[in-house]
Amino acid sequence: MNVKIGLEVHCQLTALKTKLFCSCSADYRGEEPNTLTCPTCLGLPGSLPALNEKAVEYAIMVALALNSKIAKHVVFYRKNYFYPDMPKNFQISMYDRAGAEPLGKDGYLDLIVEGERKRIRIRRIHLEEDPGRLVYPGSIETSPYTLVDYNRAGIALLEIVTEPDMESPREAREFCKKLRSLLEHLGVSDGSLEGAMRCDANISIEGGPRVEVKNITSFKEVERALSFEIARQRRLAKRGVLVRRETRHWDERRRVTFSMRIKEEIADYRYFPEPDLVPVEITDEMLERIREIMPELPDQRRKRFIYQYGLPEYDAEVLSSDKALADFFEECLHFYRKPKIVSNWLMGDFLRYAYECGHDVSEVPIAPKQLTRMLNLIDDGTISGKIAKVALQEMMKTGKDPEVIVREKELARIADVERLTRIVEKVFAENPQAVQDALVKEKAIHFLVGIVMKETRGKADPQIVQDVIRKRLARLASSEHKGIQDS
Repeated sequence: MNVKIGLEVHCQLTALKTKLFCSCSADYRGEEPNTLTCPTCLGLPGSLPALNEKAVEYAIMVALALNSKIAKHVVFYRKNYFYPDMPKNFQISMYDRAGAEPLGKDGYLDLIVEGERKRIRIRRIHLEEDPGRLVYPGSIETSPYTLVDYNRAGIALLEIVTEPDMESPREAREFCKKLRSLLEHLGVSDGSLEGAMRCDANISIEGGPRVEVKNITSFKEVERALSFEIARQRRLAKRGVLVRRETRHWDERRRVTFSMRIKEEIADYRYFPEPDLVPVEITDEMLERIREIMPELPDQRRKRFIYQYGLPEYDAEVLSSDKALADFFEECLHFYRKPKIVSNWLMGDFLRYAYECGHDVSEVPIAPKQLTRMLNLIDDGTISGKIAKVALQEMMKTGKDPEVIVREKELARIADVERLTRIVEKVFAENPQAVQDALVKEKAIHFLVGIVMKETRGKADPQIVQDVIRKRLARLASSEHKGIQDS
């Protein structure tokens, strides 16, 4: 069935020190509820909003990075709705109707999904204030009451709305991942912070009614929520039940969506211009100044990785998709000048062990210099590549230096010929049939090497092991030949 997905991504501008319309601290995480508030963000009578100029600059920077057309004249509106998380009973937001324009429109973001390049169109980008945070003891369906924390109310929020160009949950996940990388490269938002990047998804199948799924908080959950909703709508279609146009909530714990309310229409919000804020005038000089300070973006970095380091396009795409990962890669190259080897380790075991330990790349306890010291241990023959995987896993858990782990766990490569000879003799004695097979079959020699490697937990030098085994087999063959002649 044909699937259409459009996203509304809400990104907090976490680099700001204060809220969008007042001087309250924007660093609300971990603070006591309702302690970072003032008459303005609580909407008390007589209070007036004052626009955070830096928020507008950051928003323009994002719009430019998303190849959008920038409006020259932007007006804030009041979006009226009566939820407990909105203390004023309206939200100050930009609007794109009745002659008004959003900050940015008609942009795009290019993705690479399963080796294919795809362009996702951006319908609009606008600034608004974040609501407060609702806390439910238990689940949203079973909680006997709701707690409200207004510390988040008034935080600068950038809403990025796409066209329904995505055709699978995987594409939606890749879009969010690429968008987060772009925001982090710009330095305007840290997507690893709780609630910094949230997503509402609009989805329909076979041209049916559009269903909105709210409360999606991560790339992984975007894919899960959309996969569930596609399956739900397909089940209804098979039974001949019409899909309702509605807003549904994604329950991460149970991994299901459930109905919240019938989808609102634009008229339900009763938009009208915010009388306490003057329009924002965006000049050519302002745009030029912002363009000049914009840093390298993910696509530019991807191309540079290919040109400067000779990486394949796939490697460059994976590394540049996460700013912390790209930074880690380039820092490693200060100490170890083999880009492809570093790339292989980062994209493979490094990311896998980080995921298993529950670490975001920015949180791993391993410094780039530590990883490169482990790679040097492989190069100088102290450990094998297989043993390095064991060391890296322990490094990810403990943050210890690779040399310490190799010493504590006795992981160093065994290259002592006498010691390996004794182990080979033991293996020969315990596997007589394999020895007889190895006298006539090359494959059986590799089998014996494997047993020795298992005996040494992968620490034996495989080349030395093979040399010792071949010499031992040669002596056996010579002695058998001599025995035949003597008889």
